[in-house]
Amino acid sequence: MFLRFFSELRQAKVPVSLREYLLLMEALDKDVIDRSVEDFYFLSRASLVKDEKNLDKFDRVFGHVFKGLETVGEGVTADIPEEWLKALTERFLTDEEKAAIEAMGGFEKLMETLQERLREQKKRHEGGNKMIGSGGTSPFGNNGYNPEGVRIGQDKSRHGRAVKVWDKREYKNLDDSVELGTRNIKVALRRLRKFARTGAADELDLPGTIKGTAEKGYLDIQLRPERRNAIKVLIFFDIGGSMDGHIKLCEELFSAAKTEFKNLEFYYFHNCLYEAVWKDNKRRHTEKIPTFDVLHKFPADYKVIFVGDATMSPYEITYPGGSVEHWNEEPGAVWMQRVNDIYQSCVWLNPTPERHWDYTQSIGVMKQIMAGRMFPLTLEGLDKAMRELVRG
Repeated sequence: MFLRFFSELRQAKVPVSLREYLLLMEALDKDVIDRSVEDFYFLSRASLVKDEKNLDKFDRVFGHVFKGLETVGEGVTADIPEEWLKALTERFLTDEEKAAIEAMGGFEKLMETLQERLREQKKRHEGGNKMIGSGGTSPFGNNGYNPEGVRIGQDKSRHGRAVKVWDKREYKNLDDSVELGTRNIKVALRRLRKFARTGAADELDLPGTIKGTAEKGYLDIQLRPERRNAIKVLIFFDIGGSMDGHIKLCEELFSAAKTEFKNLEFYYFHNCLYEAVWKDNKRRHTEKIPTFDVLHKFPADYKVIFVGDATMSPYEITYPGGSVEHWNEEPGAVWMQRVNDIYQSCVWLNPTPERHWDYTQSIGVMKQIMAGRMFPLTLEGLDKAMRELVRG
């Protein structure tokens, strides 16, 4: 059974090593947990899962391999005392609502009546007080009112009075392909680090102090500069148009980047990089900064990140005058190539799901200009982008 568990985890792309598996077996041999499925779940998860992005895959494999084991154990079962249910009724229902439920015959009668109505009803029904439909006072349906109802076909609760909810609910799995949150972005950005000790010596150098004291025979306190991330990052954000739907994600990325990188500079552009960028979107028509000034100001050791969906007319990239907002003397592709020629470490993060890239010609053009260094703005994509920047 345990070997099957191990092999199916590997098949599900959960990076489990033999050493971790043997650690789990050793823990079981030494009885570090009670003989319960819940304890075994937490023990195996702690032993076998190294990255939180694999938790969902682990849960699916665990549920598949050990399906049914929740009944193993002492087999203790308990009936809910009737007085407990009555206490809940007294606490949460008004006198009128309790009387209404009793009038129909209670919960079991409610379910029986629903089955009868489903057999009787052959078409959509709106309003009324009997059939399954919307906007009425029938116990069955949606967007109406009944103190003892069964909600069917409604996206959310309105009165909070339904006894049972039969709506289909979909939940997205936690995985490395989902969109990011600020915390996950910070974790991924931490791959882009190059520590150096610069500045004033104001931090205690404990190893140096011990060594100096031992050599000199008296207390020799030594200080050193604080160890900081020396990586310098330049980010260009596409803003406006089709990027409006990605504002929240870009805000999270910007917030995380400001926290992680001490040396961070950012600018805005629209669709494609041209001869000018800006720092304030409210004043972008009056306070533009020449792109040449930016390229001359920041040296080639900066890591450059473009953030945009690259969704536009291909002419905006490849032709003079292709911009939708102004007449550009040179194609956007020329400016993008200048950036790539100066900065060896340069990537493009695209918030559009990667499965849709092939349907937009401009994305393919921009990806070619970036020499394939375009990555989806997901946890996995951001991780690959940071690896690319470290390598450059």
